[in-house]
Amino acid sequence: MNLFGNILEQEVQSNSQRKMLLAGTVMMQSNSYVRSIPVVLSGSMRVMREDDDGREVLLYYIKPGESCIMSFLAGIHEDTSKVKLVVEEDSEVLMIPVAKASEWVKVYPEWADFIFKLYHKRFEELLDVINAVAFQKLDDRIVSLLKRKASVYQSNELSITHQQLAEELGTTREVISRLLKQMEKQQMVTLSRNKITLNSAL
Repeated sequence: MNLFGNILEQEVQSNSQRKMLLAGTVMMQSNSYVRSIPVVLSGSMRVMREDDDGREVLLYYIKPGESCIMSFLAGIHEDTSKVKLVVEEDSEVLMIPVAKASEWVKVYPEWADFIFKLYHKRFEELLDVINAVAFQKLDDRIVSLLKRKASVYQSNELSITHQQLAEELGTTREVISRLLKQMEKQQMVTLSRNKITLNSAL
């Protein structure tokens, strides 16, 4: 995957480490220092915000060809991460040292453009999260999250538990299960063990 043009691509390949990560791996914890910036080559990751009580809410997904702008900002400012990064699907990533990622912003316009586009995209996604939490009912947020996951996985059949959905939406499993059963009665989804299938009515 050539993301940045030949010269910068050579720099990236020579200064980064390629890793294979299994789904469920916690790649970065909240309040940890960032040493490397991940660029996803295949698979996907999710970025979560965690409060002091351990409750979480999904902020956005990182797809192939993308990176985590929150990691980048924390890294270049030598600050701790304000988010938790979890591997959503088995993923291959390039781990770029923070020092190089910071240096390239000044040297390579294509890298700066990559970072600024990511910043713009993530800012819009964070606004969507704020709007959803502030103004949407929970059942609408479930629909939105299921559609986002279907887009990430490119499938209407999702292998996910009610507990996972609850964690990503910052609520309880009991509430999620009740709302999903209502959605199943409306033929919006089909529920089975650890699996949710999105129907055309959704």
